[in-house]
Amino acid sequence: MSTLFAILAVASLLPAQVVAQSPGADAAVISAPGATLRSLDRLSGEFSDIDLRVGDRTELGKLEIRLTDCRYPADNPSGDAYAYLSITDQVTGGPLFQGWMVASSPALNALDHMRYDVWVLRCSTS
Repeated sequence: MSTLFAILAVASLLPAQVVAQSPGADAAVISAPGATLRSLDRLSGEFSDIDLRVGDRTELGKLEIRLTDCRYPADNPSGDAYAYLSITDQVTGGPLFQGWMVASSPALNALDHMRYDVWVLRCSTS
């Protein structure tokens, strides 16, 4: 787990579209052009997948979700994706979540909202 945190720490300092080698880690990371998120409406029980490009935003009920970056290991595009998301409440204008979400451990850094759950599924490589 400490390797993942080391990768996240180094990756957060790098500009987009850069392949980086984090210190002490064997895997390089790549910034992807987009991400696939999954949302759950706790009231209706409905799931939906959300495809976002880096820099884009979408609405989920009264929430606004913005994708800043999505990164994944260069040697395993389908594994351990993590995305930097900003989620705000459009009614109050206040931030509900801002930071990295890890696909393999969604509870590690999760959105705390009474109606919606949002988590990262994968980075989009095309």
